[in-house]
Amino acid sequence: MSTVYNPFRDMDRVFTQLARTAATEARTMPMDLYRDGDEFVVKIDLPGVDPDSIDIDVDDRTLSVRAEREQEEIHSDDENHRWVSRERSYGSYARQLTLGQGLNVGEITADYADGVLTLKIPVAEEAKPRKVKVNKGKVPVEVESAAEPEPIQN
Repeated sequence: MSTVYNPFRDMDRVFTQLARTAATEARTMPMDLYRDGDEFVVKIDLPGVDPDSIDIDVDDRTLSVRAEREQEEIHSDDENHRWVSRERSYGSYARQLTLGQGLNVGEITADYADGVLTLKIPVAEEAKPRKVKVNKGKVPVEVESAAEPEPIQN
């Protein structure tokens, strides 16, 4: 029995070992998080994910993102068709973020473009910085007792 020389065999073995490590790291959904004025922006890399598979939930103060990337099958009529290297990860991805008290979780928006999921989480009104006016001297404050308090707006 003769052996067919494959110059990629050793390289393939190394790539396979590296791919196992890279696949476990890739499934962590790498992300960037920054504040832009009155909102926080989260950018999560999800290349090759079908946007319909993305599921975002907020439960109390926990934001959960789940997505799925289907494995691509290559069909060939050639019986000698074999993978040389296969490094991309497939399957389910999940990430959870704990949100602080000063965020308006009811107004979170999500967009998916070019393999990046962008979440915008606005800062709640009560958490925004504000100025406090300092009175000079003793200025009497008028209080009307007959006035009804204004309803709280959400």
